[in-house]
Amino acid sequence: MDVASAVCPKVGPRAGWGLVACSAVPDAPSPPASDGPVPPWQPALFTFAITELVRLQRERFQPLWTVDSWAKVLIWLALSCGCSTDQAALESFASGLGPVLSQRLRQVFFSRELEDLNLRLLADPAEEQALALPLETLDGTLDPAAVRTGLERVGLLERVAAPDQWRHHEALIALPWRRQVAPCD
Repeated sequence: MDVASAVCPKVGPRAGWGLVACSAVPDAPSPPASDGPVPPWQPALFTFAITELVRLQRERFQPLWTVDSWAKVLIWLALSCGCSTDQAALESFASGLGPVLSQRLRQVFFSRELEDLNLRLLADPAEEQALALPLETLDGTLDPAAVRTGLERVGLLERVAAPDQWRHHEALIALPWRRQVAPCD
């Protein structure tokens, strides 16, 4: 199975496109037919391209750092691949990505690298906490002021607990999520 088939499996009818619920965009040129094996670099190229696409577009999906933003990017990718808007087609697209690619895209989507601060932030809302770690090896520990600056820059400062609740480990800081208090009825 080629990479495109794995990402957009043929699962059912879509008006005007024949028997395809999730196919290549109709205006895009078809890839050349090949009877030979897939070149070994092709999966890596696909992974690189889709990862970079997510990295470049992730700020568009508001509110940032939420499960809703992740769902929006998956829907956007599915629709960009020509998937139908019905729930079954969108679910087929998501499962067609597979667990390895889905996890890789999610990691890219919920991380930020701030080179000037030597800081990488990992903030997947499905995890118990966000993490701050250095991009390059440190001789000591992360500077909490740099972490605070990074969190503020990427819009995470209000989503994590106060600095006195941060847990400092050797080369990383675990940042618990701020508790969300439900509004009174």
